[in-house]
Amino acid sequence: MSASTTMEEFEALLNESFEIDTPDEGSVVKGKVIAIEAGQAIIDVGYKMEGRVDLKEFAEPGEAPNVHVGDEVEVFLRQVENAKGEAVISREMARREEAWDRLEKAYADEERVEGAIFGRVKGGFTVDLGGAVAFLPGSQVDVRPVRDAGPLMGLKQPFQILKMDRRRGNIVVSRRAILEESRAEQRAEVIGNLTEGQAVDGVVKNITEYGAFVDLGGVDGLLHVTDMAWRRVNHPSEILAIGETVKVQVIKINKETHRISLGMKQLQADPWDSVEAKFPLESTHTGRVTNITDYGAFVELEPGVEGLVHVSEMSWTKKNVHPGKIVSTSQEVEVMVLEIDSAKRRVSLGLKQTMRNPWEVFAENNPEGTQVEGDVKNITEFGLFIGLDNDIDGMVHLSDISWDQRGEEAIQNFQKGDLVQAIVTEVDVEKERISLSIKALDDSFTGATEGVKRGSIITVTVTSIEDGGVEVEYEGAKSFIRRSDLSRDRAEQRPERFGVGDKIDVRVTNVDQKTRRLGLSIKAREIAEEKEAVEQYGSSDSGASLGDILGAALKGDD
Repeated sequence: MSASTTMEEFEALLNESFEIDTPDEGSVVKGKVIAIEAGQAIIDVGYKMEGRVDLKEFAEPGEAPNVHVGDEVEVFLRQVENAKGEAVISREMARREEAWDRLEKAYADEERVEGAIFGRVKGGFTVDLGGAVAFLPGSQVDVRPVRDAGPLMGLKQPFQILKMDRRRGNIVVSRRAILEESRAEQRAEVIGNLTEGQAVDGVVKNITEYGAFVDLGGVDGLLHVTDMAWRRVNHPSEILAIGETVKVQVIKINKETHRISLGMKQLQADPWDSVEAKFPLESTHTGRVTNITDYGAFVELEPGVEGLVHVSEMSWTKKNVHPGKIVSTSQEVEVMVLEIDSAKRRVSLGLKQTMRNPWEVFAENNPEGTQVEGDVKNITEFGLFIGLDNDIDGMVHLSDISWDQRGEEAIQNFQKGDLVQAIVTEVDVEKERISLSIKALDDSFTGATEGVKRGSIITVTVTSIEDGGVEVEYEGAKSFIRRSDLSRDRAEQRPERFGVGDKIDVRVTNVDQKTRRLGLSIKAREIAEEKEAVEQYGSSDSGASLGDILGAALKGDD
């Protein structure tokens, strides 16, 4: 064997030994701590190599470094030799590699891992899982939002891995999943011991608009606002305070969702059991307005018993008005019980029934013929509405405004707010109607026609000549004589043969007080006179002519 061959073999062996002995950069190797100095541990990693690691790499978050001379440790070999001839090693990176292997196995087996929250970052926290750093989103810290995570920092506690990506170095963990699991077990145990109808003590944990959550010892039940008291409760905080211990009844347990419904009022007597005895029909009571709606107002008669005053039962006079204009919340009012339906837990109340019907009162105080006064409230196409006592109105029909003018003309003389006098002509309490008359105030016709009756002969004065006849006046009362009544002689039935100011004797054929009209006729007077003459001086049958009779009558007059 030549020397050169030996040399080659030796080189090959040496290279081989190097390959075997010198570890690859980027791998985890075992080493031994041979000294600790200047805040660093000097570690012999074999292969005649040493490296230095900062002591803080041996510390858990928030704890002191745990390393001593002689300890065997695993480190990550980053570089075989640096400028100082030392190996560049890292304990932290070794821990990370080690941790990732361990965590990947735990993730695959769906096992919990231990870690400690050590820092706060945007949207959550950082967790050290024994060498690997994970992200804990804020929403995964607890079952309910946590305002202050300070007390949780640095504590060793279990976490559930939600997501892992070794290539990117991402791990997402949850603390909430662990809590929910343990709560679910605890809930199942507590719920197993509860029965519907059971009365239990609980602590008020949270209050919302619609109720309160009560802790029954590891499990929460909802106490709805409508189950707190028999009376109306506007907000749960009127009755409960957070931290208060309350006695509640388990109303319902949903076995699937583990939801528990609780009640407080169920432990007290139901006031509806005695409503019919306490509030007989047509009895009056004082109550408090609790709520106002478009259709009426709710009045509390006693705690837990409310009745509705429908808008139609609120006021005799205010129709189509919002209930809020008549009563206000918390106001004390007197009401009458109109109807009770215990099955539906409804009481119908009346507000107006506790006051007298203003139309009845008016009818008593103002019989027909009474003179009243009031302001013009409204003017319509069929008359005037006049405001009277107690917010009621009376109506003057167009035909009752004036004797002389047509209603459409007469109404033009009035405007809203005018104070007017009128006579009561009718009061209909049922229909809530009062009829008034302005023209009835003028009774000059009655005075003028006193003593005048049908068949009387009176003297009138011509005031106007019309085509259809003549207008005349008697003691201030106007009348009209139609053309056909101007004479029994058709040729003489001409209005133009009269002049304004002429005095004429006429016979009264009708006295109408209602229309203030006298029915007058010259023709009727002439006929009556002839009849009288015939009776006095013989019948026309005896052969005497009318001329003879009238001549005899005239002579007799002389």
